[in-house]
Amino acid sequence: MIEENSTTVPSLESFEVAFEGYENLKSQNKLENSILTIIDFSLSSNQKRLWVIDMDSNEVLFHTLVAHGMNSGQEFATNFSNKSESHQSSLGFYLTAEIYTGKHGSSLKLDGIEKGVNDNARERAIVIHGADYVSETFARNNGRLGRSQGCPALPNNLTSKIISKIKNKSVLFIYHPSRKSGLVKGFVS
Repeated sequence: MIEENSTTVPSLESFEVAFEGYENLKSQNKLENSILTIIDFSLSSNQKRLWVIDMDSNEVLFHTLVAHGMNSGQEFATNFSNKSESHQSSLGFYLTAEIYTGKHGSSLKLDGIEKGVNDNARERAIVIHGADYVSETFARNNGRLGRSQGCPALPNNLTSKIISKIKNKSVLFIYHPSRKSGLVKGFVS
C-alpha cells in the first residue's frame, strides 16, 4: 500500500478505481513509467486534492492544490463535460504526453482515453499548467481557488517539478463519485 511520506493519501475509493485503471493500462503496455496521478474532485478546491504517486516505491511524491474548470463549480466541482468551449473539467483516465511552452509557461499535454468522457482533451487544449490563482493565499482571500478553462492547473512553484515527473505516458486519473461505473472500461485505443 502507499506510504504516507508525511502527507495524506487519497480516499480508498478513488485510489481503488485509479489503481485498477493503472494496472489495466500497464497490462496493455501503454505506460512508460510507474507514476500514477490522482485528482479527487469530490474535495473542496481549498484542499490539497492532487497526489503524484510512484507505484514502484509506493511513495507519495507530491500532494498539492489543483484547480477545476470555471463552469464545473465554485468551491466544489460538480459539473463535467467533454465538449469544446464548455470550460468544464473532464473526469476519467488520461495518459500524459509531451511538454510544451505556452501562455502559462511549461505545460503538459494530456490524452483523454475514455471515449465520450475525456477523449476531446487534446482538441480542447486541456493541459496541466501553472497558475497564480492556484495558491493557499488565493483560496484564503476568495473562499476558493481560482478556476481554469477546464485544465487541472497547479501552483506555479510546483508545476515544473510535477510535469517533469509525470510526463510521457504516465496515468492521470480525475475522480468524482458521481461517475462510479465504467471508469476502467471503454478506453480509447
